[in-house]
Amino acid sequence: MGSTLAISDLWAMKTNPKFIFFTDFDGTITLQDSNDYMTDNIGYGPEKRKQANRDTLEGRVAFRDTFQDMMDSITLPYPECIQFLVDHIQLDPHFKEFFEWSLQNNVPVVVLSGGMEPIIEALFEALIGPDAKKMQIIGNRVRARPGKTLEEDRGWVIEFRHPESGHGHDKSVALRQYSSLPEDIRPTMFYAGDGVSDLSAAKETDLLFAKKGKDLVSYCVRENVPFTVFEDWSSILATTKDIVNGKISVQDAARQGHEAFMVGKTSLEHETKTVK
Repeated sequence: MGSTLAISDLWAMKTNPKFIFFTDFDGTITLQDSNDYMTDNIGYGPEKRKQANRDTLEGRVAFRDTFQDMMDSITLPYPECIQFLVDHIQLDPHFKEFFEWSLQNNVPVVVLSGGMEPIIEALFEALIGPDAKKMQIIGNRVRARPGKTLEEDRGWVIEFRHPESGHGHDKSVALRQYSSLPEDIRPTMFYAGDGVSDLSAAKETDLLFAKKGKDLVSYCVRENVPFTVFEDWSSILATTKDIVNGKISVQDAARQGHEAFMVGKTSLEHETKTVK
């Protein structure tokens, strides 16, 4: 598939970067997944939500459908949902340092989210401030239900960016607009994610950072998708710096990351057997 946009129309290409960092938002940039947090606390609760995530990960139900069901279980007016999240969601303590470094080194940051853009924008404004507008945010939208307003109970509904896709927001669409660029101008592409909303992005980037202990790691192991594990954005920053500075190649970073994961996995299995 070729790029559907001219190079000049691609937001992250405006500064002719050699590297672009694409990232999930919920549970990746933030410590909590805002949508899970709403579902658990003001929606139908954690047990049903965790089962829905398992169903998606194992391919039984599309992410779009489980996510729609989660959001439909939340009855608060939309502005109250946003304030609830601003009051409770925390930023990864190292993301701001990474973002400041990216601005100084011409590494555009594009947020690809399975969540809703108004929530992400409000959280960024609260957690980062005005500089957050220097990131591009691509996610789903929200609209009022027929005959209601966003300010009413049960007054809003999620509006998927790609309703025809089982992903709701198929992140591979945006990634392929960049990966299909001519080789002489195509930047190196990074992606960081943690969960089921990232499945459509996992195979579409040069180096995938998958959060330790989360569903995306399980998916990558099962599907044999190359990845490197991260615990927080300090390790992402260190690896990205080394690649940008030419100290290590993307291929070596992926190989080393996978080897480190396998060593840790083997060690954990050994410890478990020893305890038994």
